[in-house]
Amino acid sequence: MSGELVGIGLGPGDPELLTLKAVRLLGEIPVVATIASDRAEPVAARIAEPHLAADVERLAFRAPMHADAGTRAAFYDEVATVIGEKLASGRRVGVPCLGDPLFYGSFIQLLERLAPRHPCSVVPGVTAPHAASAVLRLPLARARESVLVLPATLPDERLARGLATADTAVLVKLGRHLPRIRRLLAKAAPDFAAWIASGVGTPEERLAPLDRWQEPVAPYMSLLILRRAMAAG
Repeated sequence: MSGELVGIGLGPGDPELLTLKAVRLLGEIPVVATIASDRAEPVAARIAEPHLAADVERLAFRAPMHADAGTRAAFYDEVATVIGEKLASGRRVGVPCLGDPLFYGSFIQLLERLAPRHPCSVVPGVTAPHAASAVLRLPLARARESVLVLPATLPDERLARGLATADTAVLVKLGRHLPRIRRLLAKAAPDFAAWIASGVGTPEERLAPLDRWQEPVAPYMSLLILRRAMAAG
């Protein structure tokens, strides 16, 4: 009988934001596979480590996040093959993921490849937008307000169309796109107040109104929360 693939949400970086279910599963699962960017610290592995069983088998993969689509697809094919062999042998495999496994998570790539052949489950986690909203004490939505999540990697035209209709917008994957986003907001969203949140829940956490952020780019794990003026009162 096949083993089960389990995506385990760890929250955005604060090790105290793990759910009780995530902690329990990390201590029970015999094989744990972590995926980290080849240009960043493996944060998920660090958060999961204190909760792992003493005899757990660890699989660590470094993803070529800035490679072309074909290279990234080949990487996930290879990872899925390795994990699939563990599942086929009847072993349960946990994949700890920053934030929520199905919110821009690498786990989605594994789920799409392995779910047709193996049982899979997901433990949700606190997302970075929710964590940033909490530390900023800034509502994401109330009453009949709308919230829109957009990757900053989208073209300006698509971002502008989204901002035109949302009361609150969250721009993820900010990083090197910050200069372009500043220009876009000045033109397409002058009635939004903007806050930048970086490394939420980690020792490197930084929070600021966007107009007080002096650096030309944003660090890894940064986002913007934008609230329309009429929605902020």
